[in-house]
Amino acid sequence: MEQTVAASAAAPSYQGVYNRYIKRVLDLVVSGAALLVLWPFLLVITVLIALEDGFPVLYRAERGGYLGQTFRICKFRTMVKNADRIGGGTTSLHDPRITKIGNVLRKTKMDELPQLGQVFLGKMSLVGPRPELLRYVSQYQGDELDILQVRPGITDYSSVEFINLDEIVGDENADEMYEKYVLKKKNALRVQYARTVSLKTDIDILVKTVLAVLGKAFGFIVRKEHR
Repeated sequence: MEQTVAASAAAPSYQGVYNRYIKRVLDLVVSGAALLVLWPFLLVITVLIALEDGFPVLYRAERGGYLGQTFRICKFRTMVKNADRIGGGTTSLHDPRITKIGNVLRKTKMDELPQLGQVFLGKMSLVGPRPELLRYVSQYQGDELDILQVRPGITDYSSVEFINLDEIVGDENADEMYEKYVLKKKNALRVQYARTVSLKTDIDILVKTVLAVLGKAFGFIVRKEHR
């Protein structure tokens, strides 16, 4: 009996009721309400992207998802068409592939807004490990496999920690810099989230994300940083 209690107490949070059931209900309600309020704004962004660089206005790419299932992440397109064929998977500082409207969307994180639809459909969560490129997901081992036990999210610990990722990887060899200095730490933060997922954790991350995004947007718009 004592061994059963000890094993239960040691079970990671992703096995709990919140992650398996309650979190999905909250995602559905919040994302649905957000889409009802924001759809005119999303339409304006769609028009601006189309006017500058034509269609498609959305960027779709395969990422590692919940329980190891691949899905196609959806963002507003912030780069020129076929950017994946022109450069690497990591965006560098002052990346020449980024469009004018795309630069604004990236600095204010508004390029992530279409993912609210994916939260509503159950492919993603409001809070959860940021979905990674398949070539990195295939390298998960040990504790990193816990990352796949929760739905990927719009934001998580790593989103806050690396909100200025382009500045960290610099202008050159962005993929190499990401793999060398960022990837392992991001994975550790993703594992941390999977092991501690709870309503309190999600609220804490959402608050920190809002503050971080506002700070980044203020620096870009008012202080004119990294334009």
